[in-house]
Amino acid sequence: MKIFIFTIFIVTLISPIQIFADTELNYYINDFYSKSNKASQILKEIENSLKEGSRKKVCSKQREAAKLGLLANKSLIKAFEIEGTQPPMSVIKATQQKWESILNDC
Repeated sequence: MKIFIFTIFIVTLISPIQIFADTELNYYINDFYSKSNKASQILKEIENSLKEGSRKKVCSKQREAAKLGLLANKSLIKAFEIEGTQPPMSVIKATQQKWESILNDC
């Protein structure tokens, strides 16, 4: 009986930690997807505006998209850290360089 109660006690202590970890991981993954999708959407809007001949606020929109893209990268790296796996740094660095180029070249 003591073992049973002790087991329930241990499971009760561990469960919230596991739930918190899943929630934190999901938070960073969702943050990555929402920011990268928003950045892509902004770039698509810029592309459509340029096709229509308008250059209105192109640089400010590019900077906004780049900042979102860089923040998305940080969230992705954090998600990998929480998961305990090694992120594909070559891909992440390439993406980061692309976002930094967009941010700095306007």
